[in-house]
Amino acid sequence: MKLATLARDGRAVPALFDAAGVFDLQVVLAVLPTGQRHGFGGAAAGPLSMLDLVAAGERAHALCRQVAQQPHAFAVARIAPAQVRLLAPLPRTPRNVFCLGRNYADHIQEDNLSRDKATPLPEHPQFFTKPASAIVGDGAAIRYDERVTRRLDYEVELAVVIGTGGRDIAAADAMRHVFGYTIVNDITARDLQRRHDQWFKGKALDTSCPMGPWIVSADEIADPHALAIALDVNGEPRQHASTGDMIFKIPQIIESLSAGLTLEPGDVIATGTPSGVGYAMNPRRFLTGGDVIECRIDGIGRLVNTVEAVQPDAIK
Repeated sequence: MKLATLARDGRAVPALFDAAGVFDLQVVLAVLPTGQRHGFGGAAAGPLSMLDLVAAGERAHALCRQVAQQPHAFAVARIAPAQVRLLAPLPRTPRNVFCLGRNYADHIQEDNLSRDKATPLPEHPQFFTKPASAIVGDGAAIRYDERVTRRLDYEVELAVVIGTGGRDIAAADAMRHVFGYTIVNDITARDLQRRHDQWFKGKALDTSCPMGPWIVSADEIADPHALAIALDVNGEPRQHASTGDMIFKIPQIIESLSAGLTLEPGDVIATGTPSGVGYAMNPRRFLTGGDVIECRIDGIGRLVNTVEAVQPDAIK
């Protein structure tokens, strides 16, 4: 199933994208008999959210199957294509987005060549985070403020959405904790990254975490380590690889991250980027106002965002 969050009348609405159409799941839940509405956590106290669906796990799957099998029974919940405006599938994650650095060997190699150094492959996953406030959805503008950075770069990444929380999760059990997958573009201000000598600030700017277009449930991705992953800028191919090239696979990532740290439903883990980033090119090629970035991952879809230069009178 494909689950998205849409903007409707000033509200963030979870929706099912199905062959029969797009369905507002808040409306779907409302038309169900009262006895069938249990099992959706916070929805009992307010409108159904994507986080409620993720936390509901199999209940969410059952709800979506019911809609797919009986679309006419939920015709009132169908949304016309012209009314679809995507937000990030999780517009605000429960906490920071977890990210991996240096998880593709070819990306490490290009980094070494660009800076004339010889950093070995990591022995363990290397984590950092991006603030939840940086998240934007498909079609949203990426803010480019020359007062803050002049070296804005892109990184396409497969992201894992945690469905079942836990601590000290063994690699052998890790995939049972995955609700689904989405795309993250880890927008990075390279000059800030170098200036601070760590990853957080350069990867934490507002709009620096495009995510989407939706979450594809784990059951629809037979092998998350066999997906083509690519990124274009203005139609020019920049990144192209396979998720099979990841140094640390998803079970190892979850095992390492959850060691002594409780993962929660709705946590997002971006799994690293392959080679082809702008700073490693010769000459270097950074993003500028008007650039259109398209991220693609097989089985998930396309995430497209445009870089928008901030005008001096708009800077606050």
